[in-house]
Amino acid sequence: MSRKFLGAVIALGLSATAALAEYPEKEIQGIIQWGAGGSTDTVMRAVTPHAEEVLGGTVVMQNMTGGVGAIALNYVADAEADGYTLLMGAENPLLYKVMGLGDKDYSDFTPINILARGTPILVAGPEAPFNTYPELLAYIAENPDEVRFGSTGPGGLPSVVTAMMSSTTELPVTFVPYDGDGPALTALQGGAIDVMPAVLGAAIEGIRAGTMKPIALFDTEPTAALPDVPTIVSTNPEFNDLLPWGPFFGVFVKAGTPDDVVAKLTAAYAEAATQPDFVELMDGRGFTMMNISGAEAQDFLSNWQQTTAWLMQDAGLTKASPEDFGIARK
Repeated sequence: MSRKFLGAVIALGLSATAALAEYPEKEIQGIIQWGAGGSTDTVMRAVTPHAEEVLGGTVVMQNMTGGVGAIALNYVADAEADGYTLLMGAENPLLYKVMGLGDKDYSDFTPINILARGTPILVAGPEAPFNTYPELLAYIAENPDEVRFGSTGPGGLPSVVTAMMSSTTELPVTFVPYDGDGPALTALQGGAIDVMPAVLGAAIEGIRAGTMKPIALFDTEPTAALPDVPTIVSTNPEFNDLLPWGPFFGVFVKAGTPDDVVAKLTAAYAEAATQPDFVELMDGRGFTMMNISGAEAQDFLSNWQQTTAWLMQDAGLTKASPEDFGIARK
């Protein structure tokens, strides 16, 4: 090998190393899968400024709604695998295949950080003629198809919660679609819908302000954030077999992103998730901190997909069996 050629190879290697070391050299896009004011939006806008400080760069966040989050996921999947386009998402993509919403899910991405998980809660308008879960079911039975439930589409949290409900009782209600729980909760407060299955973190301020009222917490234990709100299992113990379950919020990059870039992003969001104001926000809104990455995050995603895909299959809500995609029953 000539000295000239060897020098060129060394220079090329040093140049590549320097390029990675300089990441980020330009603005990073943060594509938020849901609308402004919702749970995913709240989590990402709270943690990302701290990650920016660690990275020494700027993450420009953009809400990209539609397709139960698939528009945002496909946008990031079609971008370069260079770490300059982040997917700031929730749980929905893990159900896309079985729900017939797309052929991609988080197996096409690398998890940077699964930041936190939420607890579902059923809320109603303040003037609704029911205050508890048994009263809600009785009212629905007496007034079939009159109660309007907010929905974020197939595979969204409301569809999973209503699948749980339908697995234990008849549920003749009318579903009204919205692009995320933020817009749906706004509609609830305006009287456009009557009931919304939502993430506690997105609904808690409205509950505290009295612009909506809690019907039941979909968990096995009460939450310190709203200790007086009853759990669903307190009146309907059959839900014990389905809980605990909840949505989650994570940052992802396209699979194939250079390891050095993944490492920088992972370190930045891991540190960001420990900042006191972020932790306080998560605790105050009833979220459970996770802050996991790597193999631990991959295992969490796999377990979540197995549990939820089969719940939807058993409820008769899937377009294809989880078996078709190698999703084993737990």
